Parts: sequence; C-alpha cells; structure tokens
Amino acid sequence: MRNDGGETMVMERNSLHKRPNLSSLFQQSEPSLFSVKNSVVVEDVFPNSKSSASLASPRNSNCTTTSGEGSPYIMSPWNQPSPYNKSPWIAPSPLENDFGQNGLIGSIVREEGHIYSLAASRDLLYTGSDSKNIRVWKSLKEFSGFKAKSGLVKAIIVLGDRIFTGHQDGKIRVWNVSSTNPSVHKRFGSLPTLKDIIKSSVKPKNYVEVRRKRSVLRIKHFDAVSCLSLNEELGLLYSGSWDKTLKVWLLANSKCLESIDAHDDAINSVVAGFDSLVFTGSADGTVKVWKRELQGQGTQHFLVQLLLKQENAVTALAVSQESAVLYCGSSDGLVNFWEREKHLSHGGVLRGHKMAVLCLATAGNLVFSGSADKSICVWRREQGGIHTCLSVLTGHTGPVKCLAVEEDHQTSTKADRKWIVYSGSLDKSVKVWRVSEHAPDLKEIKHGYLNGYAANDDAVMGKR
Repeated sequence: MRNDGGETMVMERNSLHKRPNLSSLFQQSEPSLFSVKNSVVVEDVFPNSKSSASLASPRNSNCTTTSGEGSPYIMSPWNQPSPYNKSPWIAPSPLENDFGQNGLIGSIVREEGHIYSLAASRDLLYTGSDSKNIRVWKSLKEFSGFKAKSGLVKAIIVLGDRIFTGHQDGKIRVWNVSSTNPSVHKRFGSLPTLKDIIKSSVKPKNYVEVRRKRSVLRIKHFDAVSCLSLNEELGLLYSGSWDKTLKVWLLANSKCLESIDAHDDAINSVVAGFDSLVFTGSADGTVKVWKRELQGQGTQHFLVQLLLKQENAVTALAVSQESAVLYCGSSDGLVNFWEREKHLSHGGVLRGHKMAVLCLATAGNLVFSGSADKSICVWRREQGGIHTCLSVLTGHTGPVKCLAVEEDHQTSTKADRKWIVYSGSLDKSVKVWRVSEHAPDLKEIKHGYLNGYAANDDAVMGKR
C-alpha cells in the first residue's frame, strides 16, 4: 500500500523478514554498548550475573522468576505474535474475553527505519527512527510528520506545543506545533542557539579538549544525544550524550546552564526524579545521583551518590513518581531498583530477560521493561516493595528499543487503572498494548489453566 507521499506502508504480517543479526544492528547504531567489557548480548546471565547490587538484594528471590520452566516468558499467555493479518489498527486482543481486554490492540509498521524513540502526548504518538523522520500518529493512523536534515532520532520529549528531539549528530532540535493547524510542525531552533554558539566561541575558556586533541565548545554535544529528560516544575531540560557529558538547559531562554563531565563512558539514560535529584546511567556500568543546589546567584548540580558500579553497561533508567522508586536496566538483562523511602537503598532485582534491557517505563504501580530478547515484561509493585511479573508481551521480531505509556481514559477506572503501552522496535514497527493494573499475575494464570485442564479431564471421565 502506498500513502499520499508515495512511500510504502505495510500492515503487520506473520512472515518474518530476514534481518542482520542483533550484534551487527547494535554495532552500527550503538557501538559504546558493544565493547568487550560491556557486552549487551548475554547468553545466560542468571548464573553468572556480575551486578554488585543484585547479590546484595534483600528480596532477590521473591520479586522475580528465573529461567526454565518458571520463566514468565514461557508462562505468559500473551507469548504469541498477533494472529491477525487484517486491519492492525483495530485488531482486538486474542485475550479480550478472558483478561478484560488486555493484550495487543494494534500495530504500526512502516518500512522506513528502525524505531529508536517514542513519546506519547494527549492523543498523539511521536516516533523517531534512523530515517531522520519524526512521525506523528493519531488513533494509530498517520497524522503528521517532520524531518531533520541529519542524525537519526534517539530521543523525543514533548512539552505542550513544543517537541525536543535528540539526534545521532549531537544536536538537540526544537519544534513547534502550529497554533492554526495542529498537524503542522515547524522547526523552532536548536540547543544551543546559534546566538549562544557565536557568543561562546569568542572566549577560549569556553572550549574543552576532546578525543584526538580536538577542541569543542563546552555548551555543545560533540557525539550522539542518547537521552533527554524534563523537570517541568523548574523548567529544565537534561541531555545525556555518548560524549560522556550531562548538560542542563533552561527552557525559558534555551541557554546551557551547566555541562558536567558525568561518566567515563557514554551516557545511555538520564531521568529527572524526586527531591531535585537527577539520575544518570552509563556504559561504564555506573548509576550516579546528582542534586540541584543553590550556588551563588544560580544553581549547580553536584554528585551526591554512586548507586551502582558493575562491569555490565547501564542501558536504561526510569523513575516511578507514584512510589518514588528508581529502576535501572542493564546489558545483563537485570533490572535493579532503589527506594526513596529507604534513603535510596537497594530494593531488589527483577529477573525477566536473558538479553539486554534496552528501555524502561513506569505508570501507576506498573513497570515495563523492553529487551533485546524482543519481549516486554510487565511488573506490578506490591505492598512491601515486592514485584510480581504480570505478563510478558511478545510479538516483535526485533529488539524492543523504546517504550511510552499513557493512561487509557476510555476504560480506566479508579478501581482498575488501565494503560496504553507503545513499544518501538528494531523490526521497524510500533505495537500498541492495553494493560490492566489489576490483571492476574502469572502464578494465578498458570493455576487457573491447570484447574481448567483438570476440569476438562474430569468432564472426559464423566466426573462433575
């Protein structure tokens, strides 16, 4: 099928496309994650986990299941690709009757590039790919789009009518939604602004020496912008980069307030958290905590804590504002977490993947982890900090690279909150799922299935 622009749009199909192996995919796009030290793909991580935090977990065995017969991936009734070939925009979940409309509800497939970034805002979904396009979707149909001149789109942040995109070429681009036509997005500028670049370039002190004895302006990223995070209350934007720096931007005037040499290797994730804290995760295997404090007439961020130091790369971070918990995904397939109410003490480890965790998202009491193993684990935080694996969402044919979540206002209630989950993959697709916060966990599902089988056996034998 071709759209108005002449491009090919392909609906979801059951046949699998031939693709390069996972290692080559990541070597092309994220070389910092595929060093010998920080290997993303681990064949068997559970017996030989090198995470220093996982061994100290007070609830290491309670909040997860491991590999083998009890694996949530094997047990999940959602462990199957969509059986629907027709109309993926409105395809109902195969579990609609049994599990309250939970599961896959639609897919978007467009053969123009791997999906590297997602952002959901109001009723719109923004997708970024290595085609340099940012597509805008509404009700799972293409609504609009805009394109950068260079640099695949590694991060998207939406704030009102303004969109911030982080790119492989080291630039942060800013776009505005037209006030007269919401489908029109116009380039507003870049961070830093051209004016600030010219002003800063005059003074030698504003330059820093980088690799190969090359000097660059301190206010500019000179490598891929891998992650963005907002503190809306303070009007600050944080950007992390493969150049190992964390930069702080004031949205009111687009100025770079700080440039922090934060890590010894590429920064893969940054997230603004609670209590004026900012968390950064890096390919150097560390998670660092930064605190914003008054410094003279301005503010400055100081390193206040090192939460994790391990051999495996830190690949994703997410903060649950509701429960004040920080989650950290690593290249060994583990998700560690820390709790604010216990002074950021280590709370435990979630074991649901056998390959690298590439993205994390939180909503309500739920945590979502997307992995290079092509699956998404759905976890629910229970009282006492225990986490239960509710389900494993499967159907992607490539690594799950990004996640976005928003509440499903049409079906969600106070008693049972429901969420729409968007997952972007290196299979060039976005899948859309509905997840209930009160869905039965895997143990309950397995128990129900066993009872069902027993009842069927009794019926065959004439028992009642």
